[in-house]
Amino acid sequence: MTTSVDVVVAGGGPVGMTLAYVLAEYGVDVLLLERNPTTTTHPKMDITNARSMELFEKIGLADRLRAVSVPESQPFDVSWITTLNGHELHRFVYPSVSEVRERLHRINDGTQPSQPPMRVSQVIIEPVLKQAIEEHPRIDVRFATAFDRFEEDADGVMVTAIAADGSEQLIHSKWLVGCDGGGSRVRTQLGIELSGRARVNERFITHFYSEARELLQRWGAAWHYQSSRGTLVAQNDRDVWTLLTRFPEGMKPEDVDPSALLEAFVGEPIEHEVIVSNHWAPHLLVADSYGRGRVLLAGDAVHQYIPTGGYGMNTGIGDAFDLGWKLAATIAGFGGPELIASYEIERRPVALVNCAGSGRHNDVRMAIAELYVPELFEESEAGAQARRDASAKIAAYGNAENESFGIELGYAYVGSPVVVNGEGDRASDDPIDYVPTTTPGARVPSVYLADGSNLYDHLGEWFTLLTFASLDTSAIEAAAQSAGVPLTVVRLDIAGHEQLYPEPALLVRPDQHVAWRGAPPTDRANAFAVIAKVTGNSAQADQVRRAAAG
Repeated sequence: MTTSVDVVVAGGGPVGMTLAYVLAEYGVDVLLLERNPTTTTHPKMDITNARSMELFEKIGLADRLRAVSVPESQPFDVSWITTLNGHELHRFVYPSVSEVRERLHRINDGTQPSQPPMRVSQVIIEPVLKQAIEEHPRIDVRFATAFDRFEEDADGVMVTAIAADGSEQLIHSKWLVGCDGGGSRVRTQLGIELSGRARVNERFITHFYSEARELLQRWGAAWHYQSSRGTLVAQNDRDVWTLLTRFPEGMKPEDVDPSALLEAFVGEPIEHEVIVSNHWAPHLLVADSYGRGRVLLAGDAVHQYIPTGGYGMNTGIGDAFDLGWKLAATIAGFGGPELIASYEIERRPVALVNCAGSGRHNDVRMAIAELYVPELFEESEAGAQARRDASAKIAAYGNAENESFGIELGYAYVGSPVVVNGEGDRASDDPIDYVPTTTPGARVPSVYLADGSNLYDHLGEWFTLLTFASLDTSAIEAAAQSAGVPLTVVRLDIAGHEQLYPEPALLVRPDQHVAWRGAPPTDRANAFAVIAKVTGNSAQADQVRRAAAG
């Protein structure tokens, strides 16, 4: 028997599950395939950044995810040390989720996100996402069922999957999306290559249980304790930890003793139980293309980074939302041919910027590691001076990997074929400082209004026309209705924020990016042109213009 469905998602990691949920929330029937019988046991990710949390909030999953995260009172501090039984060299102090919530209201100038970030291990986040997709009536979830191959035809894509018992399952879909990781079978079958630097560093991961907090939190709770020997990640600030170390030179993976690596990092033995450990080689790679025809790619299938900066999964969540609403609009019938084409045009440049950022952050870590001279570990005046010198140099290097808010919030799709740009429209490309702007293509700035609500609370499910003055919106509403485009019109009082929102109206996409700004056109042709452009139907807009001119 052949199953028929709108979209097959190959891969049940965070990106694949998020994409499936976004599609289902927008009315699409989805079948998700995952070769493993259950969610991961490997701690691949430990930060969900503010931008991802904004998107999770949009689809109603933020609270479910926060319920299993590190307590909101815990900090995001990053500390460089000699050893945990030695000396703390320098600490970068970052606020807790609770403190960030207070800051969002206090610094209400558009520079802040609408949501705080979240500390949580991928081991914890995946079961929550799995439960969410299993509960959704539009998603058919098939774990222990591996994507095998596809054949594209005139009507869609025929997917062959292999169940745990070896039997074949045939699924015919309108679209196939490969979210099947770095070794993506979907990407391989498409013949798409990865470009960049492979196997940048050889690493070893030790995920372990220990209650030895007198050493593991020697100078108080910290998200990361770091040294030249590795990085200790506090997964729950209580008893679960991950140590990421350089791979011991000249050894085979099966000969590495994870307990010895932990002892070297701590400075002495501690009581612990290894949960899982493995050799790993991170990359700095981006795919040359994000898909062809009705077969597309997202997440690690198109970009793989060193974990510095936490850009891997978070970039993938952005992929999932961008692609999700565009596929849904296309399947619903109002998304034009340029809409799916815009996915790669918008997201691949983001992947390249984030890849470069991850590489820069890793270079800083390598430079700091060179400060670890033998004197640093001496209990003498020379050792104390060496530690003071190292502390000053670490402070000077900074910690951009956790402070690159321009990368996190400032990416903009200026020049996209489904964005209406005016002459001279541009957005800041500063990787550190996020500069809020309503330039079409940019994420709409978040502010709290006089009534205490956040601007994001007023955004509709699909397109939202935000108006900040008494305007005639009848033409653009009629254009949207005639094109079958769901449009919510919201009139807001932005008193005190007029400089941040200089135009009288913004058309905001489902992914919270500005698609158009200005005074709503009052004639049918121009109103339809705006709606057609942002939904990938520029050819229709041209026809209407020609008809109006003729």
